[in-house]
Amino acid sequence: MRIFTSLGEFLLMIKGMFTKPEHWRMYWKELMHQCVELGIGSLGIVSIISVFIGAVSTLQTAYQFVSPIIPRSVIAQIVRDSVILEFAPTITCIVLAGVVGSKISSELGNMRVSEQIDALEIMGINTKAYLILPKILAALITIPLLVIIAMTLGIWGGRMIGDITGILPHEIYDRGLLDSFVPYNVTFALTKAYTFAFIITAIPAYYGYNVRGGALEIGRASTTAVVTSCIMILLADYLLAAILL
Repeated sequence: MRIFTSLGEFLLMIKGMFTKPEHWRMYWKELMHQCVELGIGSLGIVSIISVFIGAVSTLQTAYQFVSPIIPRSVIAQIVRDSVILEFAPTITCIVLAGVVGSKISSELGNMRVSEQIDALEIMGINTKAYLILPKILAALITIPLLVIIAMTLGIWGGRMIGDITGILPHEIYDRGLLDSFVPYNVTFALTKAYTFAFIITAIPAYYGYNVRGGALEIGRASTTAVVTSCIMILLADYLLAAILL
């Protein structure tokens, strides 16, 4: 029954966020702050991971395709579709679930334990709207942009390693990128990105906002939030693939 209780509390938290802001400028400032924290703060790790994922994809795909019958440009097609459909949105968001999710859960948990949230509520501020909603909106703005960057860097990383190793010259790689390209794949990837962005922020916010206890409970809530977010991302990944593809 605990799962239904948690689900009910989560839905009530989401419902409580949608109220008229007390002070638009204050909410806008918090939204911009969260965009910087979640977006620019995660750009470095996303860039590094994306380049190496693209490079490894090219090497492993080339290792599998040893038949002279198959044109080498197919390697680029496989890397392109793998990066766009799965690696860029899913792997990036799983990493962000650990980076961003633990940060959100710890921040809200510390505010709850130190009674800062209670103080804001006494002042008449809707803490759900002020503390949680800007984080979710910032994620919905920045994480799809990070996924687009991950797609670009992943494909570029595959192209770079193909040139460096001599496995796949960039002329053949570029030709393969254009062959049989399906624009809907990008739309599907961005649909996943928006879904995962909500999961990455909403679930850790729930666990952090509802922490009870001390520092030990904050750590447990942060761990639970990251694990739950990763599981929900994988579940959503399967459901979206089954429904939309």
